[in-house]
Amino acid sequence: MSVSCNIIILYYSRNGSTQQLADAIANGVRKAGAEPILRTVSSDDAAASARDLVLTSDELAQCDGLVLGSPTRFGHMYSGLQQFWEQTSKEWLRGALVDKPAAAFTSSSSMHGGQESTLLSMIVPLLHHGMMVLGLPYTEPELQQTTAGGTPYGASHVEHAAGSRLSKHELALAEQLGKRVAKTALRLSEHEE
Repeated sequence: MSVSCNIIILYYSRNGSTQQLADAIANGVRKAGAEPILRTVSSDDAAASARDLVLTSDELAQCDGLVLGSPTRFGHMYSGLQQFWEQTSKEWLRGALVDKPAAAFTSSSSMHGGQESTLLSMIVPLLHHGMMVLGLPYTEPELQQTTAGGTPYGASHVEHAAGSRLSKHELALAEQLGKRVAKTALRLSEHEE
């Protein structure tokens, strides 16, 4: 029997780096046999990427898993993503996200640009919603080999120059994160039937 499983990849991207990570995560979700749904949050930022639709509360409640992404903003997630989470009380009260797998990803313009603290800031609302937070284990060889982005807390990219592409390690780690969330969601879906 085939199990249908959708993973929302909710992100904000201004210069395209976070969007590159979102696309790589979506590839990992697909490779695991689930459907990636790329979404963003509303933004007044004219420079922001508007390729993907804005996430609705119904889509959020119906997802089987979630991967959250943001560029670093002084060690925190983008304020528009924080504002989005502050408007999810209805979903929180209903327990709409309880026991669903989740993960986080980020990008920064410098090597020590606050990636880990940004990932941790994104994990907090996921935990409050009762989600099961997944990271990248050290069994992923690229986590040991990377000289750019990638942490056990989630996928990341160091954008040394505007428009820089993901390194081969960053790309592999982002795909693996997508696979982990999708495989976990698929396993959970199989046990619910």
